[in-house]
Amino acid sequence: MRGRDHLVIVAKAPRAGRAKRRLGADIGSVRAAFVYRHMLGAMVRRLGGDPRWRTWLAVTPDGAVNDPAWPAHVSTLAQGDGDLGARMARVMASRPPGRVVLTGSDIPNVPAASIARVFAALGRADVVLGPARDGGFWLVGVRQGRMAHTLFDGVRWSGAHALEDTLANASHLAVETVETRGDIDTGGDLARWAGLGRSGF
Repeated sequence: MRGRDHLVIVAKAPRAGRAKRRLGADIGSVRAAFVYRHMLGAMVRRLGGDPRWRTWLAVTPDGAVNDPAWPAHVSTLAQGDGDLGARMARVMASRPPGRVVLTGSDIPNVPAASIARVFAALGRADVVLGPARDGGFWLVGVRQGRMAHTLFDGVRWSGAHALEDTLANASHLAVETVETRGDIDTGGDLARWAGLGRSGF
């Protein structure tokens, strides 16, 4: 019998000057923190109470794990040290038995139906990836958390090769992809989201 499904939302403490620095360079750090707090809160409200999975917030810095600002109905855990890949792998591999899906917290308007489709795909595939418009990915899922141990080895983050490198690491596994989405990293991204009526990105 397989374990429960787990959704992990990777989050930074929404503090000015720490969260969304690239966005802050365009619109100011205080406004960027406000935008990020809004996106994170909306995501947790949409996805965090869904009974089909258990939702976790994997937060940085580690000292913020017990911050009372985090939603009370969602479990929090520290990301730990290392680069992004090391932190993601650690968080995914350390979840209780079950399928694990991890997503960023700056992806607007991800519906619960999209997450449910990813978990369904993990009934067939070992790994599911959601491509991002910048060459990375907005979501990654694994049929078993331990599969993440080497999935991100040597991945070139913050560039156009993150998805390509991760797919290369998963070449021996059954992989599926889901819809492409964009995140909000810059003032231009924010303007495009607003121009779409904030219906999707």
